[in-house]
Amino acid sequence: MKKIKFITFFLLVILVTVSFGQDLSVYPQPIDLVTVPTAGIIPRGAYLIDLNLFRNGGILAGVSAGISSKFMFGISYGGSRIIGDEQINWNKQPGVEIKFRFMEESKMMPAMLVGFNSKGYGAYCDSLNRYETKAVGFYVVASKNFSFLGNFGFHGGVNYNPLEKEDGDNDPSFFAGIDKDITKQLSFVIEYNAALNDNETNQLGLGEGRGYLNAGIRWAMVENFHIDVDFKNILLNRKDVEYRSRECKITFIEFF
Repeated sequence: MKKIKFITFFLLVILVTVSFGQDLSVYPQPIDLVTVPTAGIIPRGAYLIDLNLFRNGGILAGVSAGISSKFMFGISYGGSRIIGDEQINWNKQPGVEIKFRFMEESKMMPAMLVGFNSKGYGAYCDSLNRYETKAVGFYVVASKNFSFLGNFGFHGGVNYNPLEKEDGDNDPSFFAGIDKDITKQLSFVIEYNAALNDNETNQLGLGEGRGYLNAGIRWAMVENFHIDVDFKNILLNRKDVEYRSRECKITFIEFF
């Protein structure tokens, strides 16, 4: 089993490395902010590869494909302590993401999307069968963009995660956020995940009831390759945590 997990992760990393050397020709609309989704999807016939680097030597690699103009599918895998000299803590299973946009954005109405994402963030806690930050699970999200000194996007949704419930808390929750262009190459994102399924009412949970406030700067180095520098858990919504998390994400998109 350990060999299968390592091979799965290794192939994803190789795919990331090979793709970064290819010709660049398209830049994606935002499909997520820091950890929460938007109503954006990647174009039909395109694939997106991302590599998340997080604390404790953690790496999460993923690949997604645009199946149609309304539907995309993705898979990811990784673990903590991959970088370092400690035993690797692999995630229990790969994360799966499915997105279907059933309403396109118009002048008056937002784009709307229904999806599922089993990918959580941070290390996987075997004792509770969950990630440090739970996945959003099933969700519905709406996104509306405005022109104000560049693009200004508003996003909000509700979610329910029936999978990570070993801690006794599987309440529905909600999230919201914005993205704002600073220049053609730089944009700013901020989000709030209420995390009502991981709050102070649950003694086994990791959250303190404040929810997760995250922010990031997204730099489009070239047309379809960008780097995110993210600042997570700004409200220190976790027991025994004294500092905000500083993380990095690398994203690349190309057509098949």
